[in-house]
Amino acid sequence: MKKPNNNFSKGLVVEVRDGNVNLALKKFKKKVDDSGKLIGIIERQFYEKPTTERKRKAGAAKARWNKKLRDQSLPKKMY
Repeated sequence: MKKPNNNFSKGLVVEVRDGNVNLALKKFKKKVDDSGKLIGIIERQFYEKPTTERKRKAGAAKARWNKKLRDQSLPKKMY
């Protein structure tokens, strides 16, 4: 008989202590947000063509660059 393979990830686990489900749910939501798994699932929900993905990423990079330049510039004269 073969031994089961235990190399898989167990997933996100949160213990419920003293019957406090609300606290456990809050901790679970925080773990899901920190892990980034939900973002990956949302991204794979619909197919995005490679050209569309490149355009989206280039636009985001340009927006980040413009924001960086805007933050580094001097304020406008108010007179």
